[in-house]
Amino acid sequence: MDKVSKSRELRRDSSRAEKICWHLIRDRRIGSVKFRRQHPIGPYFADFACVSRKLVIEIDGEHHAFQVEADAHRTAVMQREGWRVIRFWANEVVQNPEGIWSAIEIALTEQSSVTPSPNLSP
Repeated sequence: MDKVSKSRELRRDSSRAEKICWHLIRDRRIGSVKFRRQHPIGPYFADFACVSRKLVIEIDGEHHAFQVEADAHRTAVMQREGWRVIRFWANEVVQNPEGIWSAIEIALTEQSSVTPSPNLSP
């Protein structure tokens, strides 16, 4: 499957948390910056990516609690490509969209080129 087809499939099969996050960031709603959904970066697809700010937003469901090393590798690959990666738990997005909005807003204003991912706990 080519990258365009895979991106479309991932967008079509978005989780509830991904749909909520997309509603927050679409149409340049935060900081007047454009985000893309399921943007390819290396061998991976970022849930959301702001190309102009090189910022990736990843929404992690429960299964990510069991794939910490894989997620760390994925983040490292994206960071080597020059991207900053922030991660949120899906339940965080659903329960506290205002907090997610604020965290994204802060990440967009940070000037550093690489920001470590926050330490997430399930």
